[in-house]
Amino acid sequence: MSQIKKTKKRRKRLNRKTLSKLLSIIMIIAAIAIFSNVGKQLYAVYNLKEQYEIVEKELEALQDENATLVSTKNKLEDPAYVTTYARGEYMFSKGDEKVFYLPSGNTNK
Repeated sequence: MSQIKKTKKRRKRLNRKTLSKLLSIIMIIAAIAIFSNVGKQLYAVYNLKEQYEIVEKELEALQDENATLVSTKNKLEDPAYVTTYARGEYMFSKGDEKVFYLPSGNTNK
């Protein structure tokens, strides 16, 4: 009888050992999967931060451009500014005025 009990105990020990080895392997695989997923998430967060910074810079540039355009729009609503602008840029004249083209200030002697 003692021989039978010893073999049963050995089988239980072997089953426990193989079960614990199998459980260890499963836990290692699960840990690797979890860490790889965390790594992917960290990489995604890093990429999103870079994209956020790029979009912030674009937003600043667009806000500056918008401010310039609003300023120009407001100026163009003023008839005095439009008259001055048209006379300066496009050489429009009033009534019987004559427009003369003058040479630029660069003169070589």
